[in-house]
Amino acid sequence: MDRKLIDKLLKRNQEGTKRSLSFFEDGIDFYSNDYLGLARQSILPNNKNYFGSTGSRLISGNSKEAINCEEFLAKFYKVEKALVFNSGYDANLGFFGAIPQRGDTVIYDEHIHASARDGIRLSFADSFSFQHNSLTDLELKIRRSKGTVYVAIESLYSMGGDFSPLKEIATICAENGVYLVVDEAHACGVFGEDGRGLVDKLNLTERVFARIVTFGKAYGFHGACVLGQTLLIEYLVNFARSFIYTTALPSSDYNQIQESVLFAKEESLRKQLQDNISQFVTQLKTIQLGSEGISPIQMIRIGSVEKCKTIAEKLLNSGINVKPIFSPTVAAGNESIRICIHSFNTKEEIDQLCSILLEQLLIKDEIKFI
Repeated sequence: MDRKLIDKLLKRNQEGTKRSLSFFEDGIDFYSNDYLGLARQSILPNNKNYFGSTGSRLISGNSKEAINCEEFLAKFYKVEKALVFNSGYDANLGFFGAIPQRGDTVIYDEHIHASARDGIRLSFADSFSFQHNSLTDLELKIRRSKGTVYVAIESLYSMGGDFSPLKEIATICAENGVYLVVDEAHACGVFGEDGRGLVDKLNLTERVFARIVTFGKAYGFHGACVLGQTLLIEYLVNFARSFIYTTALPSSDYNQIQESVLFAKEESLRKQLQDNISQFVTQLKTIQLGSEGISPIQMIRIGSVEKCKTIAEKLLNSGINVKPIFSPTVAAGNESIRICIHSFNTKEEIDQLCSILLEQLLIKDEIKFI
C-alpha cells in the first residue's frame, strides 16, 4: 500500500483514535440507535419472500412492494412523493450529488453528517459551512451566496444530541428564497405524532424542500427515503447516481420498512423512551451534559481521548456497552462518551449506568468538562 496511506493510518494509531470493528455479544445496550427497540422485534414472522431484487429499480429491481411502500411513506409523512434508497448514506449521497448544480451554493451546518458532506462534494456547486445552529452566521452566509441556495441541516444531531432551531431556520430560508433540506434520521420514530419527526411536529412540511428519513435508527431496520414534491422525486430517479446504479432492496425489505413505520406509531414506546431519558438526565443533573434533556442521544463531553477510553472500558467491564467518540467524528478536544437511551432499557440498567458514570466523572481533578 502507498506510504502516504500507511502514514495516515499510523498517525491515527499514535493519536489513539484509530478505529476498529467491535462486537458486543452480551451486555446492556447504551450505544445503538435502536431507540424504540424495534430491531429486536419479529415484525414479519410469516414473510417468506426474501429473494433478491435482481437489478436496479430502473431495470429489473422494481416491484409492487417498492411502489406500495413509497406510496405509503408519502401518505404517512404528508408529502407528494417518497423515494426509497438502500441506506441513509446513499440517500444523502444521491440527493446532494444530483440536486445542487454548478453555480449554486450549499450552506450546511458544520455538524451535519458525513454522508451529506460527501454528497455535497460530488456536486459541482459551491459549498461552505455555517456555525452550528447559529442563525446569525447562517444569514451572513446566505447573503454571500450565489445562484440557487440550499441550506442543509439535521433536526436532531447524531453526535451532539441537540436540536436545530428548525422554525427559525425555516423562516430565514423562506424570507431569502432558499431551499431547506432537513435530515431527520434521528428524529423520525421518536418525535411528533405517530413518530413523524420534528418537521411535521412543528408544522413545517410545506416550508421544507426535502427531508431525508432513515429506517436504521428508531425504526430498527435499514434503508432510507427522500420526501418531497413529485418533480423532486422524478429528478432524483433520473439523476441520483446512488439510486440509479445500485441493485434495489429485496421486495421483502420494502414490506419490512412499511411495517416498521406502522409499528413505531405505538405511543407507549415513545413515552417509555422519554421516561428513561428523564431518569438518566435527572440522575446526572450534577454533570454538565452536552445534549438536550429530551434527546435519546446524550453526549458527555470529556475532552480527552485517554479518559474517554478509560470510562468506556470501565463501563464495558461492568457489562454496559457504550462507544467513546473521537476526532474526526467530533472536533479534536470534544472527545465524548455517547450514550443512547432506549425504550427497552430498564430502570435498574439506567441506575447502574449512572452510578458508574458519576463514580468516574466526579473523581476530583480527573475530568474537565467542556
